[in-house]
Amino acid sequence: MAASSDTPLGAYLRDRRSRLDPAALGLSGTRRRTAGLRREEVAQRANISPTWYTWLEQGRGGAPSADVLNRIAGGLMLTESEREHLFMLGRGHPPEVRYKAPEGVSPRLQRLIDALETSPAIVKTATWDVVAWNRAAAVVLTDYGALPPAQRNILRLIFGNRGVRDAQEDWDGMARAVVGAFRADAARAGAASEVAQLVDELCRSSAEFQALWRDNDVRIHGEGTKRLRHATLGLIELEYSGFAVDGRPDLGLIVYNPATRQDAGRIRSLVRSAGCRPHTG
Repeated sequence: MAASSDTPLGAYLRDRRSRLDPAALGLSGTRRRTAGLRREEVAQRANISPTWYTWLEQGRGGAPSADVLNRIAGGLMLTESEREHLFMLGRGHPPEVRYKAPEGVSPRLQRLIDALETSPAIVKTATWDVVAWNRAAAVVLTDYGALPPAQRNILRLIFGNRGVRDAQEDWDGMARAVVGAFRADAARAGAASEVAQLVDELCRSSAEFQALWRDNDVRIHGEGTKRLRHATLGLIELEYSGFAVDGRPDLGLIVYNPATRQDAGRIRSLVRSAGCRPHTG
């Protein structure tokens, strides 16, 4: 079988190894004919056969296993997006999700939600911890900055905070939808083991959560309407939309838009008078 040198996978592997600095990785600084690492050096770093790696670059040997691709991704020091692209080329689908604890949000994302003066916005993790919010969210939804980080969890607030519960016009429907969406988010992010402790805690403290969890309902937290009985604003209606954060499968953005101009004006006045500051967890 003649070797091929122009497969997408082979071209990508050659490109990635050509970008690595041998000296920075503690490899020999002797003169090299081409930039980057040699094939056998990548194979050694990935702990796979040099022959097998060479075949992959040449488009031979069939589809590599997920384990081999993960080893190569580590050896080539690929980012998560580069690793995903490697799997798409090598296996035709993204890698299995590996959940990582969130590291907060970027300043750019925080500035984005801060710009939404009359629309409460929060950034949540796959385990529904709120890690960023804007001023509107602090005055309309919950003053997350006044809570310890462990209590900035949407499930804990819904099932354990009387004030949050009483503010919901339709607590039963909202709670069922939230639990179903929470289950889907955790599974999608590969965080089933990470939510186990939280689920056990909530099942012990709330019979209502326990019953909803046992229903095994799964939902998508996409779009909908939320009606709140706010202590200052009275009854207020918000239209919400959920968004993925590109490049951050561990995070989701929820924006609550006032349903009417009157509600938007009332929120604006409250935000400006309260002077709440946004915060990231």
